[in-house]
Amino acid sequence: MKIATAPERAADRSPGFRHETYPDRAAMGAAAARDIADHLRTLLAHKSLVRMIFASAPSQADMLAALAAAPGIDWSRVIAFHMDEYVGLDLQHPAAFGPWLVRHFLGRVPIGAAHLIEPGADPMATAHDYAALLAEAPIDIVCLGIGVNGHIAFNDPPVADFSDPLDVKIVTLDETCRQQQVDEECFPALDAVPTEAITLTVPRLLRSDRMFAVVPGAIKRDAVSRTLHGPIETACPASALRTHPDCKLYLDKDANPHG
Repeated sequence: MKIATAPERAADRSPGFRHETYPDRAAMGAAAARDIADHLRTLLAHKSLVRMIFASAPSQADMLAALAAAPGIDWSRVIAFHMDEYVGLDLQHPAAFGPWLVRHFLGRVPIGAAHLIEPGADPMATAHDYAALLAEAPIDIVCLGIGVNGHIAFNDPPVADFSDPLDVKIVTLDETCRQQQVDEECFPALDAVPTEAITLTVPRLLRSDRMFAVVPGAIKRDAVSRTLHGPIETACPASALRTHPDCKLYLDKDANPHG
């Protein structure tokens, strides 16, 4: 069941940008998964391969669980990427994003190939090589969230660049972003959260055919309000989603600024 809410400001918004609100996280995740699965089936009916980028975050767990259970998808013809990874964090750590995505999704479906970011001893080279992998063919689908500070991937306000010449880069994480990881119980304290990460940039994410953004929780309400109603600016990187020709936000009731 969807909840009717006031429309976002139409000015400076692509006609393909829209949002819907659901009563709770489970309903939100199920609705997003249905739409993603429907689009995947349509693409696979006429394409040999589909290339997808996934966010790795607790906010995505309900959607990913429902998507993994969706019938009629030939996952062997899907190539998966993810959008960010901490620098300097042991990949055995439970908060590492690549292994998190394997546990919550990639390990549950017979995925054709999964390219995970592994920063290693030379994160700059890793970023360069990952950008090359992404550039081999168009990206069909991006499944993402929005951070408390309005970030998409790890493009926090201080480092987000809507004209970034890079597709993948190393960034310093701001304190609001790092505190979010503590609040979501990914780390026990702020000083345990890494200070750097490899991330796909805003232009790289937007250079995709279709975007599905899943954003639950009252902690995201201000970021959602700025995404829907504020200026399109790097102070709220997610505001750039309004420029995409085919982007849909899925909110639960708590995340919707209109209640």
